[in-house]
Amino acid sequence: MGHVPRGREPHTPPDDNDETEYLGARDLASWPSRWGRKLADPVVGAAVGFHRHMDKRSIPYAVLLTTAIVGVLVAGVLTAVSAEIYDNVTDRGGVAGLDRPVLNQMIAWRSGGLNQAVTDFTDLGSTTVMPFIATASALLLAWWWRRWTPLLLMAIAAGGSVLLTVVGKQTIDRARPARSLAVPPFETSPSFPSGHTLNTWVIALLVAYLVCLRLDAWWGRVAVVVGAVVFALAMGLSRVYLGHHWLTDVLVGFTLGSAWLIVVITGHRLALSVLRRQKKLARQAKDQNQHPGSGVS
Repeated sequence: MGHVPRGREPHTPPDDNDETEYLGARDLASWPSRWGRKLADPVVGAAVGFHRHMDKRSIPYAVLLTTAIVGVLVAGVLTAVSAEIYDNVTDRGGVAGLDRPVLNQMIAWRSGGLNQAVTDFTDLGSTTVMPFIATASALLLAWWWRRWTPLLLMAIAAGGSVLLTVVGKQTIDRARPARSLAVPPFETSPSFPSGHTLNTWVIALLVAYLVCLRLDAWWGRVAVVVGAVVFALAMGLSRVYLGHHWLTDVLVGFTLGSAWLIVVITGHRLALSVLRRQKKLARQAKDQNQHPGSGVS
């Protein structure tokens, strides 16, 4: 059922098929800022105008997918920019000034027991475990929401983050720290950006976003977000501790992941805006049919 915060009246009558439109007191289908309206108004107007050419129910999802496609292209450009930044940092000795001292400190903190614990933890972000976590989380959220939206958002978010990881690694082809500085088992793929970091950040924060949309208590939302951020930050730091990545690999994973997550959430909000406009037009049409000549607007 559609979720409306206590004390708020819904914009439309409650319906079992309503999307979740609020994050606490914030209306996700509303764009109060000028720049938000500049983005949303033309997109929503164009999308609603397509109702003669495609099923109205599929239009919001088409908006979400289109936003994701445009977003992944933009994120790809950001990846290329990251490569240029990396080249500049390398040329100026930035790696020696930042990456190596941090790795040296991590090496100083290592111990047999801690190495094993961190290795077990970092495996949660691997290509075998993280897809299972993402799928299980999305299925549970879909059951909770009684909608397929969480599965669709997770598929877009996870697919895009994997694509950015692959493109970044193949484009930059940065070498990982020497094996003499790392804790086994060793990695073989290029180092930049950190896939564990990027993918965990996107998936954990998306799960937090989807959970928060169903929570009324502010402290519950804060706890969920803090938990997701701490988990993802720990994943990134574990990669540096084990000597599997340089610190800059992890930092770029966080920045690219954040950019991609903003794209996915923006696409979801645009889809919600289209749904609301469709409902408003449907109500107006119904009122006009019931009261011809009433001039409902």
